[in-house]
Amino acid sequence: MGSSHSMSEEIQELAEKTGFTSEQIEHLHRRFKQLSGDQPTIRKEHFDNIPDLEFNPIRSKIVHAFFDKRNLRQESDGLADEINFEDFLTIMSYFRPIEMNMNEEQLDHFRKEKLKFLFHMYDSDHDGKITLQEYRNVVEELLSGNPHLEKESARSIADGAMMEAASICVGQMEPDQVYEGITFEDFLKMWQGIDIETKMHVRFLNMETIAQCH
Repeated sequence: MGSSHSMSEEIQELAEKTGFTSEQIEHLHRRFKQLSGDQPTIRKEHFDNIPDLEFNPIRSKIVHAFFDKRNLRQESDGLADEINFEDFLTIMSYFRPIEMNMNEEQLDHFRKEKLKFLFHMYDSDHDGKITLQEYRNVVEELLSGNPHLEKESARSIADGAMMEAASICVGQMEPDQVYEGITFEDFLKMWQGIDIETKMHVRFLNMETIAQCH
């Protein structure tokens, strides 16, 4: 960010784009500089400096999400090699807590944006569907820290969840019918009535990622 007048204008512009307050933006800018080593961009290896992420079972997916161009609201697909501060703020904005003054339309948009971010974490091949294998991968990673759970148990949990998803989204299936995978519309149905707004956020002070992607 620049200096004095231009900097305050830039902060105001970023506040309008992301919904963060000026104070939050300044705090996140300090955190960004700390992570990047005072460089203008962050690369994946910079996330090795976040101790709280070290033991997160889906650490790789969280880091990957910061560079996913779908989350950066870019027209192209794939992964970015590095992100600047505005990109960093865009990603962090998915984790903003709910605001009391939001109307119903804003709340609905806010919720969909969070769920889209979460959907992208599951949809690792970017084809717009979460396949059984992708779902298994996430569940296996989430449960990898549990020494009492075999890989087969994790797979059974994923398979059961996928069957439930099919029944919610497709209804009664024919014996020979194959459920291709969870589309974003299906994903919205599955999360109906679940409080994603409070389950998915990042603490500003230490960027400790908590309680997301169950």
